[in-house]
Amino acid sequence: MSEWWTYSLRDFLLFSPRTYYRLFELYNEAIWPAHVAAVALGLASLFLIRRGDGRAIAAIFAALWLWIAVAFHLERYATINWAATCFAAAFALQGALLLWTGVGRAALPIRLDFVGRAGFALFLFALVVQPAIGALLRNWRQVELFGLAPDPTALATLGALVMAERIHWHLLVVPLLWCVISGLTLIAMEASDAFVALALAALALLLAAWKTVAATRDAR
Repeated sequence: MSEWWTYSLRDFLLFSPRTYYRLFELYNEAIWPAHVAAVALGLASLFLIRRGDGRAIAAIFAALWLWIAVAFHLERYATINWAATCFAAAFALQGALLLWTGVGRAALPIRLDFVGRAGFALFLFALVVQPAIGALLRNWRQVELFGLAPDPTALATLGALVMAERIHWHLLVVPLLWCVISGLTLIAMEASDAFVALALAALALLLAAWKTVAATRDAR
């Protein structure tokens, strides 16, 4: 038996890059015209952010996480990756937590201070730039859109959570873990944009830590 340190990430990959991106192409074909609704919800989120309506934003994001749990992970990704059932459970949990915390309890009020504006920039990146990068590098039919695909939705969620008046750390766990999992998968596939999710997740984590420390210092 080979020693464990002789393995690379690629050795744990259960599918080829072509199969992975073809999955998104078939997914996009199957759910059209859900893309129109996703774009509309993205634009609505921008409007709600400007209004500071954290409760409505949390409700939208909760619905999107639950959609991806079922429509993408369970119905599509699970056909090429047995771990997708676990991913679906995690995404469903995130949707439930967003409903419980953002809609039911704290309402996640928006605060566009310095850190909040950085979170807003992260949200815009996930909404516009990240799908454009994927379309340019690969095929527009394989585009990964906010609200429909896991990566831009996770990054947009991190941006929105960083914009909140107070950081709710339990809401950051699943999006951060997904960015790590997705980033490692893309690295294993040697994708050109492999480090985008990892780098931006690290940025979101730093912003959340900065905001928490600042809030603690102000409270004293």
